[in-house]
Amino acid sequence: MESESRFSRWLRRRSRDDARTSAAQEAARHREDLLLNAAAAGFPLAPAAHPEGYGCSCDRIGCPTPGRHPVSFAWQTEATTDPERIARWAAGRPLANFVTATGRAHDVLDVPLDAGRAALERLEAEGVEVGPVAVCGEEPWSGRMLFFTATRGTPDDEDEWWPCELDCHPETLDDHPGLRWHCRGSYVLVPPARLPGDDSGGPSVGWLRAPERPLPDPLTLLEALTDACAAHAEEEPGHDPAAWPVR
Repeated sequence: MESESRFSRWLRRRSRDDARTSAAQEAARHREDLLLNAAAAGFPLAPAAHPEGYGCSCDRIGCPTPGRHPVSFAWQTEATTDPERIARWAAGRPLANFVTATGRAHDVLDVPLDAGRAALERLEAEGVEVGPVAVCGEEPWSGRMLFFTATRGTPDDEDEWWPCELDCHPETLDDHPGLRWHCRGSYVLVPPARLPGDDSGGPSVGWLRAPERPLPDPLTLLEALTDACAAHAEEEPGHDPAAWPVR
């Protein structure tokens, strides 16, 4: 009986271990599939750091953007849509987040989460074609919503119609608490990604509208997004109105 009891316990442990291994393998396959789908949609990807608790996997003390930045200074040249290279990165860096380089195949209009929700509801009610949309974080005042659009590219004339003061680079995020326009020289996290302090087990960055959707002209979204950001700014305690772009 004692021998059978030990054997039964061994079987239960083996079953639990197998279940954990199977779940981990399934999660890894799902992560790779999401990354390859983004690459197939034309989004150039590069590996990024990942959160370690509330900190960052990089070796920078007091990293200001833990888990949100590329691992290489050469991320702009490394970013690729090549599925084989992305699959190797995903397998070799099982904890890594990934970023997509903007200003090549797409731009990203990045707004506070609540403003994004209001704008998305308005756009869809008006019948405006909305492209891929991702949610980054779930807290109303710290979360963001990312609207992927066609890129405006590299203009011959820097004084053309677009609002260049909205151009957002990684080092200027704090200057754009409202609408951020990620184009040349910038990047955003691409799903699935984890943010520091998220112990939910699921990704902190996920798709709300799939990456396979056609990319809209950014101008078709801009009015709804700026209106929503202005309304959101009025509700935020202690906000600086001058920092929020309005029409």
